[in-house]
Amino acid sequence: MSNYLIEIKPTANKSIVKFEADRFLVNHQSYEFKNIDEASKSPLAQKLFHLPFVKTVYLAQNFVAIEKFDIVDWEDVQEELRIQLEELLNSGVQILKEPATKPQKAPTTVYAESTPNPRVMKFIANKKLVIQSIEFKNIDEASKSPLAKALFHFPFIKEVFLDQNYVSISKYDVAEWNDITSELREFIRSYIEEGKEILEEEAGAATRKDVSANQINSSTPSTAHLDETSKEIVSILDEYVKPAVASDGGNIMFESYDKKTKTVKVILQGACSGCPSSTLTLKNGIENMLKEMLQDKVETVEAING
Repeated sequence: MSNYLIEIKPTANKSIVKFEADRFLVNHQSYEFKNIDEASKSPLAQKLFHLPFVKTVYLAQNFVAIEKFDIVDWEDVQEELRIQLEELLNSGVQILKEPATKPQKAPTTVYAESTPNPRVMKFIANKKLVIQSIEFKNIDEASKSPLAKALFHFPFIKEVFLDQNYVSISKYDVAEWNDITSELREFIRSYIEEGKEILEEEAGAATRKDVSANQINSSTPSTAHLDETSKEIVSILDEYVKPAVASDGGNIMFESYDKKTKTVKVILQGACSGCPSSTLTLKNGIENMLKEMLQDKVETVEAING
């Protein structure tokens, strides 16, 4: 039995609510069903049409979006529907029937973007690749990620970091970005367009549950075991720091907080790991921010890597 978790996500259209899963439901395709007959290729969507208020069902990547008729308000039904969706998915209901013919390639674009770390290049796709960030230091660690494993066959690749819709690649000094960027960009684009597997399902589940015993962030199932100061630190990192480092092709994760020494330890990933400017960012950016926002609770921020 699977263990799907569903979150309710409002949209700009008041008639439509997204029910976002913690893993992919369909692979780089999107589907729209207006009625139960149109939904014949999706047993999951057909079951949803048994609810009288369901007008349209959309399936895409890691979410089910539902447009309702006006006979109900979302506040009255969305939580019950969330629970029902979880139960359906965890019972093993088929999301999509196997197509009779191989699906057409989905048009894919990938562009390269430099990062503050001269050894790291960010390759951004027009599709979501993973639900949560995950880093591979070598080909052995990449055994559960076919894409990362394939990339490690390039002799100049040192590390691979996956997050949302991009891949950050760290290289050895034997190659220059000017000589390899186009080759890598085309390789990644073709790989995604052909619908090849990015991350094995069990690896994704392990990432969600066991990012690491010490690597706790808001993407993990719960921070309930953390003390109040640690929870505040996680919240600040999520809101103010993560978006900035993600735009640079990296990630920051809370590792620990020592109340006695007032020391925060974090883990840097992707372009942030080993970046020449990471120390400056930690001291002049993150450390000063935490000192100001948490007053006398924080004195020092340290990276346990990079």
